[in-house]
Amino acid sequence: MKINYCDALVIGGGLAGLRASVAAQKKGLSTIVLSLVPVKRSHSAAAQGGMQASLGNSKMSDGDNEDLHFADTVKGSDWGCDQEVARMFVHTAPKAIRELAGWGVPWTRVRAGSREAVINAKKTTITEDEDRHGLITSRDFGGTKKWRTCYTADATGHTMLFGVANEALKHEVDIRDRKEAISLIHEDGRCYGAVVRDLITGELEAYVAKGTCIATGGYGRVFKQTTNAVICEGIGAAIALETGIATLSNMEAVQFHPTPIVPSGILLTEGCRGDGGILRDVDGHRFMPDYEPEKKELASRDVVSRRMIEHIRNGKGVPSPYGYHVWLDISILGREHIEKNLRDVQEICQIFNGIDPADEGKKGWAPVLPMQHYSMGGIRTKPTGESTRLRGLFACGEAACWDMHGFNRLGGNSVSETVVAGMIIGNYFADFCKENDVTIPTSTIQKFVDKEEAYIDEILSYNGNEDIFKIKNRMKDIMDEKVGIFRSGEPLAEAVEELKELLAKTKQITVKSKEKAGNPELEEAYRVPKMLKVALCVAKGARDRTESRGAHYREDYLKRDDANWLNRTLCTWPNSDDLEPTLEYAPLDIMKMEMPPAFRGYGAKGMIIENELSAKRQDEVDSIREKLEAEGKDRHEIQDALMPFELPMNYKEKNERVGDK
Repeated sequence: MKINYCDALVIGGGLAGLRASVAAQKKGLSTIVLSLVPVKRSHSAAAQGGMQASLGNSKMSDGDNEDLHFADTVKGSDWGCDQEVARMFVHTAPKAIRELAGWGVPWTRVRAGSREAVINAKKTTITEDEDRHGLITSRDFGGTKKWRTCYTADATGHTMLFGVANEALKHEVDIRDRKEAISLIHEDGRCYGAVVRDLITGELEAYVAKGTCIATGGYGRVFKQTTNAVICEGIGAAIALETGIATLSNMEAVQFHPTPIVPSGILLTEGCRGDGGILRDVDGHRFMPDYEPEKKELASRDVVSRRMIEHIRNGKGVPSPYGYHVWLDISILGREHIEKNLRDVQEICQIFNGIDPADEGKKGWAPVLPMQHYSMGGIRTKPTGESTRLRGLFACGEAACWDMHGFNRLGGNSVSETVVAGMIIGNYFADFCKENDVTIPTSTIQKFVDKEEAYIDEILSYNGNEDIFKIKNRMKDIMDEKVGIFRSGEPLAEAVEELKELLAKTKQITVKSKEKAGNPELEEAYRVPKMLKVALCVAKGARDRTESRGAHYREDYLKRDDANWLNRTLCTWPNSDDLEPTLEYAPLDIMKMEMPPAFRGYGAKGMIIENELSAKRQDEVDSIREKLEAEGKDRHEIQDALMPFELPMNYKEKNERVGDK
C-alpha cells in the first residue's frame, strides 16, 4: 500500500480548490491538490461572462455596495440562502477581485469619455468620469440593481484560472493531476483523506492529511443536456455521501441556463444579454417584455429559462431537427463590440453552428434553449466550510452547499464564489490543519484501500446482461424528462423509482476488459453508481418538496411555501446497500435574518404562503434600523446590529470605493 502524507489535501483543481490550496500553503502547510485533469484545463475555464463584486467603479455601477449585492443575492436565492454566508461573500468579493488583479488577471477597465451601449434594445451613450479611468469596469447581469459583473471580455474564467493556478505554482503547491478520489478515509466521525485511483496506471493509493477539502465542482452530467464539462459528474459529492455521515444539502436546487447554443449545449454567456442582447421567437418578436416588463431578458436565470420554455409551449418556438428553440440576437450590439467583448461567443457560433452573430438580421441569430448549468446543492457545510457532521472534511465552490445561493444563484456569483470561498474557507481549512494531527492507524487506512480494491475486483467479476453505458444514458434521459425545469409529482415519483431500478442494475453488468489500467468501461462501472446516488438525491428531494422556490418549480405546487418549506433538504446514505437516500430537513431561522422573506419581484404577487414570523422579524428590522439611523449610525454599524458575521484574516475590514461612505 502506498500512503502519501500531507498537512492539507485538496480534491479538485479548479478555481475554488486552487485558491484554497494557496491559503493553506501560505500558512506553512504542505498542501497537495488532486485533479482529474491538468488544472489549467479545469471546468472553471469555461466561465465566460464575469465575476460579481460591488466595486462601484463605472457609471452604471455608481453607488453599488455590499448592501445592494447582498439584497440581490438574497432575492435571487428566493430566500433559500444562508444570509450570514451571503454577507460573508459580498463583503469579501471586492477584496478577491483586487487580489486577482495583483495576480495578473487582466480585468477589462473603465475608459474615460463617452461610449455607446445597448440598453433595453436601444443605443445609449454612457459617459465615464475622468477619475474612474483605468479602474476595473463591470457589465450588467440578470437580477442585479447595478452593473456589478467584472470581466475580461468573455473569457473571465480562463484568465482567472491561469492567474490562480500560477499563484499556486509560485507558492509551490504540490499539484498532481490525473488522480481521482474514489472514497474518503474516516474514523470516529473524523475525515483523514481519501483513497485515490491513478487514472494512468489504475493503481490505488491513500492520501492521508490533517484536513481534506473537496472542490470538485458540480453534478451537471447526471443530466443529458448540460453546459457542464464531461468531468462534472458529482463524484466529489458522492464520496462524501457514501461515508454515511456527511450530508448533501438542497440537491433538488438545480439551475438551468437560458442560453446554451443548440444542439451542442455550449454556453453563450449571460454577458450577451447583459451587454444588450435580446431573445426572439419564431416570428422574430422580442417576447421577454411580455412576461417580465421590468427586467425583461435580465430577470434571474430561473425566471428567464421558464419563460422561454413557456413561450415555446405557447407555440412560439423555432422548429429544428433537434426540437424547438428560440433565438438569441446580439447583432444589435454591433460587430465592433462583439469582436472586442464577446469574441469567444462569436467563435463558438462560427465553429459549432456556422453563423456569425455579428451579422445583422436573422442571419446572425443564434439558436438557444435552456439546459442544466449549475448545482446550488452540494456537500452541506458550516459557514467555515467544514462538514456539519464529519470533522476534518471541508468543501468549497460548486461542490459545497454552504448555502450562499439558496434555490437560485445570480449569474456572476458562482465564479465569484469560487475564489471568495477559496479565500474564506481556505483560511478556516488551513487553521484546522494547523491545530489538528493525523491520529488514524495505518491498519485502518489499509482497510479503506483494501475495500476499494475488493470493490473494483467485484466489478470486474460481474457476469450480467446489463450495459453500464446504457444505464448511464437512461439516467440522463430520466433527469431531463422528469426532473427538469418544470416538475410535478407523478413524473418525479416515476423518476425516483426508475433511478432506483437503474442503481440495482449497476450490479448486473459485465465489464468486457478485465484490465485495471486504461479501461474506460471499468471507470464508468464505478462512477455511474455514484452518479445515480446523486441523481436520486436530486429527484427524491424534488419529489418531496411540495412548493416552488427559485429554480425548483412545481407545476402542481405553484406557490413558494414559507410556512412549511423554509428549510434546507439534507440527504444522507446511511447504508451502502440502500437504493435511495434518507431525507431530513433543517429550518432556516427567520428571526436571525437581516432580510426576512418577501415578494421577490417576478410574476404575480400573492404566490407566497407566508410564514407569520416574516412580518414579526421585519418589524424588528425596521425598528432597529430606525433607532440606529436616528442615532447617526452608518450602514456598517446598522448591518452589524441586524446580523453580525465573522471572517478570517483581515477580510472584515471595510471595502474602499470611489465616493463611497
